[in-house]
Amino acid sequence: MKRTVAAALLCAAVAVASAQNAENVSFKWGFGALTGPAKTFVPISRDTMLRSGDELKMYVELVRECYVYVIYEGPKGEISLFFPYSFQQFATDYEVGKNYYVPKGRTWLTFDKTTGKEKFYVLAANVRLTQLEALIGSYQSADKDKKPAIAASVISEIRDVRKQFRSFSTRAEKPVTIGGNIRGVGEAEVARRPDVSTIATAITANNFYAKTFTIDHR
Repeated sequence: MKRTVAAALLCAAVAVASAQNAENVSFKWGFGALTGPAKTFVPISRDTMLRSGDELKMYVELVRECYVYVIYEGPKGEISLFFPYSFQQFATDYEVGKNYYVPKGRTWLTFDKTTGKEKFYVLAANVRLTQLEALIGSYQSADKDKKPAIAASVISEIRDVRKQFRSFSTRAEKPVTIGGNIRGVGEAEVARRPDVSTIATAITANNFYAKTFTIDHR
């Protein structure tokens, strides 16, 4: 019953916002990997295959005030909140035009030796996804033996949210441009630790955006 009421309230809030602004979700998103012995820098825009030792980094920049979530599902079903860094961030450090990197600073994520399918769920909405936040909070504080069931509920909630927004969602993705030239990945980028913002994509949507990246980790 609580989930039904929450879903109804969420849809009502979305409908009101939809009437006010058709493109109220807008942000820049970058997702890149350093692959192979040479650590070649490549953008990730779709499902792909990577290997142990490869590295990942993501970039988020708000263009309009909206709520962006990056949620990780590991090969054993484990869940991690990658962005925001914590839900308290929405009230303390969440600004339009500010660069946010995942992980923070110059650190990159490195694939360990645990192979399998790894998924990154990127969600953005014009309202906070409070039920999803509550489930992730429960997962983070749960005992180890209870985590698998709650993790399954988190993934189920992601699917439910996508269904709830299905009738509202339209989206557009395009490369970020500077002076009319698309930001590219040149040889100079490969030779050093690159800035993932250089491969960012500008994303706009009506109320909601969702994309899942599945990494076949070998």
